[in-house]
Amino acid sequence: MKHILNIMLMLGAFTMTQEVKAQELNCSVKINHAQVQRSNTSVFETLEKALNEFMNNKAWTDLQFNKNERISCSMNITIKKYDEAENHFTGNMLFQITRPVFNASYTTTVFSMRDESFNFYYQEHEPLDFNENSIDNNLTAMMAYYAYLFIGLDLDTFSPMGGTEVLHRVENIVNNAQSLGDAGWKAFDDDRNRHAIINDYMDSSFEPMRQLMYKYHRQGLDEMAQNADRGRTAVTESIEMLKEAHTNNSMSTLPMIFTDYKRDELVGIYAGHGTENERTSVYTILSDLNASQGREWDKIKKTKVD
Repeated sequence: MKHILNIMLMLGAFTMTQEVKAQELNCSVKINHAQVQRSNTSVFETLEKALNEFMNNKAWTDLQFNKNERISCSMNITIKKYDEAENHFTGNMLFQITRPVFNASYTTTVFSMRDESFNFYYQEHEPLDFNENSIDNNLTAMMAYYAYLFIGLDLDTFSPMGGTEVLHRVENIVNNAQSLGDAGWKAFDDDRNRHAIINDYMDSSFEPMRQLMYKYHRQGLDEMAQNADRGRTAVTESIEMLKEAHTNNSMSTLPMIFTDYKRDELVGIYAGHGTENERTSVYTILSDLNASQGREWDKIKKTKVD
């Protein structure tokens, strides 16, 4: 009996250990191949399964995550062309990272944008291997880049610049991927490519935006369920930080990208809520940063919600 009890205790400890050391990501990878005219679609199905396993079954860091703490993210890959003879895929990828808001049945988007240069070689059933310091495969390099980016950005929302160590690994991947010669890794080729995103985000002049991630999410949204005014004040302060980041580096597209994916959320926070000074200040900053969303920002000025 004692022997059985010891086994049960060991199994229980093993289960707890497994749960604590769960992988970091809960990532949904989808492949849309509707633009490719092909009767046999097995290569796309195999690839989708392999990428899901690559993102979700690998422990990317030494950090400890419970299963329910895994970072929710999605990668929707659209294949525009497929060269079977060369095993070459041409497409783009829309990604999104989300995070739950404390004491609310609401999830907020941490970051979202489209990678327009998601091109790679893949032969069906080939193993997906990745070595951060010896990069020789564009597909696994891109997937690893985003895995570390997702983790680093999520950590930045829970503590001030909390993702620094992980985000340095994103920089390392960009540096080591230069030898590949594939689109998306080069400086100055595109102000929204993989190089530009991590380079701008980690630049010292852009520190206000990194601090914004914590202020906006942890001190702002997470606080609103308990005290809406206090949470909104923190969000307002974070928008001021967004303005500072843009002033420091007016060439970066990150502030505009932020306002694009936070648009509806920001309108919901301010339309019919807060003081007139708050609404005016936020409206002015957002209009300056992203005039293309002017019709939406106009709603912020309203004292009552329609």
